[in-house]
Amino acid sequence: MEKKSIFMGRYAGYSVQSFKKDVLSGLVVGIIAIPLGMAFAIASGVNPEYGIYTTIIAGILISLLGGSKFQIGGPTGAFIPILFAIVLTYGYESLLLAGFLAGIMLFLMGIFKLGSLIKYIPRPVTIGFTAGIAVLIFVGQIANFLGLSNVEKHESFLMNVKEIILRMDTINIYSVLTAVICLIAVILTPKILPKVPGPLIGLLVSTVAAIIFFPSEVTTIGSAFGEISNKLPEFHFPEITFERIQLLIGPAFVIAMLGGIESLLSAVVADGMTGTKHNSNRELIGQGVANMVTPLFGGIPATGAIARTATNIKNGAVSPFSGVIHGIVVLLVLVLFAPYASAIPLASMAPVLMIVAWNMSERRVFVLLLKTKTTDSLVLLVTFLLTVFVSLTVAVEVGLIAAVILFAKQMSEQLIIAKALPDPEHKNKRVETHRVTNSRDCPQISIFNIEGPLFFGSAQTFEQSIMRTIHYKPNILLLRMGKVPFMDATGEAYLSSIVKDFSTHGTVIFSGMNLHPLSIMKKTGLYDYTGEEHFFEHTGEAIDFSLEQLDRNKCLNCQHFAFKECTALSAGLDYKKNEET
Repeated sequence: MEKKSIFMGRYAGYSVQSFKKDVLSGLVVGIIAIPLGMAFAIASGVNPEYGIYTTIIAGILISLLGGSKFQIGGPTGAFIPILFAIVLTYGYESLLLAGFLAGIMLFLMGIFKLGSLIKYIPRPVTIGFTAGIAVLIFVGQIANFLGLSNVEKHESFLMNVKEIILRMDTINIYSVLTAVICLIAVILTPKILPKVPGPLIGLLVSTVAAIIFFPSEVTTIGSAFGEISNKLPEFHFPEITFERIQLLIGPAFVIAMLGGIESLLSAVVADGMTGTKHNSNRELIGQGVANMVTPLFGGIPATGAIARTATNIKNGAVSPFSGVIHGIVVLLVLVLFAPYASAIPLASMAPVLMIVAWNMSERRVFVLLLKTKTTDSLVLLVTFLLTVFVSLTVAVEVGLIAAVILFAKQMSEQLIIAKALPDPEHKNKRVETHRVTNSRDCPQISIFNIEGPLFFGSAQTFEQSIMRTIHYKPNILLLRMGKVPFMDATGEAYLSSIVKDFSTHGTVIFSGMNLHPLSIMKKTGLYDYTGEEHFFEHTGEAIDFSLEQLDRNKCLNCQHFAFKECTALSAGLDYKKNEET
C-alpha cells in the first residue's frame, strides 16, 4: 500500500517516454556537474575528486530522499568560504566531521518539521551573505586566472587581496591566455549552442589549447593536486570526540543553515518553473541523510544547486530519476576518464567559478534593496560586509540579530496611544481623539485609543504614555484595544502594572479586546484580577458603565466643556450594543 502511494505521488503516470526524458536531462546535468564539482572542491581547499564523490553520492541521495521532484544536489559555491575556512583552520578531517554534524542537524530539522521556519530568514540577510560569498569566490580565483606563483591562502579577505597585490609581478601570460580562452568559450557557447554546457566546452577548449601550444607553462590539476584517481572512494568514519564536536559545532550549524536555505530556495525555484509543490521537511531530511553519508566517503557538504536544478527542468526532467541518472553519469566519467581531468589547467577553472560567482551575486536585487534606503538596506550592507571582511558565521548571526532588532523598533513605532472623548457632532457619536485638548478634557474618565502590537519593543512606551498623560487621578481608565492584534508577555507585564497601579484609586475597564491579548490576560490571571465585568465588547457599553460610576456633583460643577457633552450624552443618547461608537 505504501509503495503504491509513493508511486502515485512522485512517479504518477511514469512511462518509458518519461524515462527517456529523465535520461537526457540527467546526462546533460551530469556533464555540467563534473567541472563544477571539481572547481568547488578546489576552491574549498580540498582535492578535486572529493567534489566528484560529493556530486555522485549526495546527488543520488538528495534526489531519492528529498522533497522536490527535480532537485539536483551537490557541492555549491555558497559553501566555499565556510569550507575553506574550516580546512585552513582545522584540516580536511575536521571538515568531514563538520559536514557529518551538519547532516544530523538538517535531518533533525526535517524530523521536527522546521522546514517552514527557513522562510522567516529575512531576504536582506540571504541576499547580503550570498553577494558576499560571490565576492569571496570571485576574488579567490584571481590568482589562478593570472597564474600567480607562491600565493599563500589566508582566511582573511584583506590578507588574500594583499597577497595577490604582492605577487602581481609573477603573472603568467600563458595562464591568462588559457583563462581568457575558457571565459570566451563559456560566454559564447550558450549563444551559439544553447543545449551544450558552457563550462564543459570552456574547459575542453582551453585545456586542449594549453596542451597543444604551451603544455608545460601552466599549473594543472595534476601538478597541483596529483593525478585524479578513477577508483571509488573508500568508507571512512571520521573520528568523533567531545572536544572536536565542541570545536566544530558552530561551523557545522552554519553549514546546516546555509544548506537548508539553499536547498529550499532551489526547491521553490523548481516549484515556480514546474507548477509543483515541494515538501520542505522531507527536503531537509533528504539533505540531512546525504550530508551524513557523503563525509563517510570523503565528500564535502552538499545542498540543492539552483542552476543545475533549473537546467534539469529545462532539459525535460520528469521525476527524481533524472537526479539519480546525473549521479550515475558522473560516476561513469570518474571511472572511465578521471585521469584525463588531471590535465585541466587551474587557469581554466578560474573563469568557470568567476561566472558562477557573478550569477549567484544577486546584483540586481542587491542594488534595488540599497535604493530603498530603509532598515533592509542597513541589514543588507551589514551582512554583506561582515561576510566579506569577517566571516560567514558572524555575518549570519549579526545580520539576523540586526534584522530582528530593527524590525522590533519599526513595530514599536507603529503603536499609537491617544486620549479620546465622545464626539456628539459625529453622526455615530464615535469616540474621537481630536475632542481632547489642553482646555477640553474629563477629570473623571480617561479614554485611550490603543492601536498596534503591544510587545517588548513598545510595552514601556505604552506604560509611560498612559501614566504620564493621566497625571491627575480620574475615577475611570477606559482602554479601547480593538486595534491591538497581538500582546506578548512583556506587554502583559506593563499592562498589569498599569491596572494594579490605577486600581488603588480607580477602575480600569477594557473595550473591544481581541482574542490573542484576551487569552494572554486569562492565562496570566490579569483577566480575573481586573474582573470579567470590566470587559466590554463595544465602547458604548463601556461608557455607559463608566457614567454610572461617576460623581454626579462633580459632573454638574465641571468646568470642562467636553465633559458637559459627556453628561448630555449619558442623559439623552442610547449607545447601541451592536455598534462600535
